[in-house]
Amino acid sequence: MTITWEEFEQVNIRSGTIVKAEEFSKARKPAFKVWADFGPEIGILQTSAQITVHYRPESLIGRSIMGCINLGEKNIAGFISQFLLLGFADEKGAICLVTSAPKVPNGMKLQ
Repeated sequence: MTITWEEFEQVNIRSGTIVKAEEFSKARKPAFKVWADFGPEIGILQTSAQITVHYRPESLIGRSIMGCINLGEKNIAGFISQFLLLGFADEKGAICLVTSAPKVPNGMKLQ
């Protein structure tokens, strides 16, 4: 499936930094609650993420991430998810987070 450039521009992927993470015991599958700072214009948004294989909550703090912030909110076991934390599945299906190197300022839009 091919999309137009205009359609791609509507996907709002931004850089952020994880500022808080904790276990999400109410989730059906193992997950963390994650809060990320997307800069002064967007602020801190929260999400639920099934990233428990490669990460621990304390290892996520300060990590640069990428998130899609315009998919709307989703209620996951009573927790409002405000963005999609982006990652790739490894060979066993566990998620590896997308990041930037070098680090870019929070809130930068993917070009």
